[in-house]
Amino acid sequence: MERLLKALRSPGGRRAVECTAPTQMTVDVEDEGDKAVETSAENVNTYNLTTKAGRLDRWLDKVVEFSGSEPMFLTIIIALLAWAFLGIRFGQLTQWKVAISDAQAILNMVFDAFLMRQQLNSYDSLIEVSACLRSRTTSNKRMLRSLIESGKYEKVNPMQFHELEQTEFASELPTENLLGRISTAFSTFLGHIATVVAFWVCIFIWIGFGQYCGWSDTWQLYINSATSALMVLMLAFLANIRERHSKYTTKCLESIYEVDAALELRLRTATGDTIENASIHIPVPARSRIQRGIDYYADLVGTLLGIVILLFALIVWVAIGPALSFNSNWWLLIGTYAGLIGMNDGFVLRNVHNVLHGYEDAQFLQVTYDDMDMLAVIGVTQLNEERVAADSLTYRISVKMGDFCSHELTVVLGAIVILGLVIGASAMEWSVTGQLLCNVPPSIIESFFTMILITGHNIGDAKRRVDLHNIYLRRLKSITYVNTLAKLEKQERAGLMEVKIDSL
Repeated sequence: MERLLKALRSPGGRRAVECTAPTQMTVDVEDEGDKAVETSAENVNTYNLTTKAGRLDRWLDKVVEFSGSEPMFLTIIIALLAWAFLGIRFGQLTQWKVAISDAQAILNMVFDAFLMRQQLNSYDSLIEVSACLRSRTTSNKRMLRSLIESGKYEKVNPMQFHELEQTEFASELPTENLLGRISTAFSTFLGHIATVVAFWVCIFIWIGFGQYCGWSDTWQLYINSATSALMVLMLAFLANIRERHSKYTTKCLESIYEVDAALELRLRTATGDTIENASIHIPVPARSRIQRGIDYYADLVGTLLGIVILLFALIVWVAIGPALSFNSNWWLLIGTYAGLIGMNDGFVLRNVHNVLHGYEDAQFLQVTYDDMDMLAVIGVTQLNEERVAADSLTYRISVKMGDFCSHELTVVLGAIVILGLVIGASAMEWSVTGQLLCNVPPSIIESFFTMILITGHNIGDAKRRVDLHNIYLRRLKSITYVNTLAKLEKQERAGLMEVKIDSL
């Protein structure tokens, strides 16, 4: 019984993260000219994604990765184009308009599950990265302090530190390829505040034609078809751009880990320090009960339980088809169910995205604090680093809009709206008009929230790129500082040796 209760309580539970950076051991001497470096064959100096223990988890992650792949996105684009061109011939049929709504609602639930799992995986990996970076920084700070106190190394001012140059590692992080830059630009366009405003202008134009069209079911189906097609495009694109940016982040982290490990190794060579890197513990973030409930639902969606429930609903829907003579009412039924659930998923996705990014920002800010504490040991108390351009009006509006849409009370309000739509449709005895009431508003609202989700992704990705860029440059400058003074120390020792020989 206790196991069952524990299993029921487990979704939504955030775990504390504890990470220790692999210690760089100094064993075999390798002569590299100006730099004498001692390395061990057992040293780990690369970034590796943590492999999940469960086979099902690994399989689900592979499925999620494929959902964001180029072949999947291309398939969605081809399907949308085929639907649009076939609409020239079949566009007047009600079933044709309903078909895209049903397809969108079903795909929506599937992609919601994939997007949620993407988000949770990204959060877990980045929090672990922040802990690992801090673990190594703690050791590096200790060794730098030892060198300064011994008198071997001298402090430098920020200007001297900024002017340090090296040729051992790449001076910048890897850049995206052409397709990646095009995708990022399109993501910026879709998530721009001007695009969001244009979307609502189109919605109000549609409303303006309502009286002219007699507020008919056909008039409702027009916007339902349009928003459904838009939704499929945006969800597929969001999965693709997230996967693309995740792979790019992994490449950046590989470069950072290589330099970070090299810095530790240089310092251990100079100091003879053999103390292992400390373990960094990141506690579970505090949450309200409402947020805990939202996270519970998000975990259920992210574990693909929502898709299992959807499959069951599809079986029931097909089974009752003959009883309803496969009429328009029957066609709308599955779209109604999936549309309402998908609308709730949209609210939850935006909330979880914002909350988790807030946690990530806090941990990467702590990485910055720890780095600056380390640099203060050698006299560098201030750096002129890259910052996100957060002073523009569009940026501030986007952030405020994202914060409002992702608030936990907004999620509760969304659930109340869904309940109101169900009550309204019930009052209409779930007629075609009643079901459209549960299809059209959710489709419009969810399209808006998907655009806001893309906006949030763009803002978060821009912040993280700046963080990684600054982290990389700090380590490049630090290793150049260590190498430069080590070279001077070596030259001084050589000079003293020559003097002794001459005196003999």
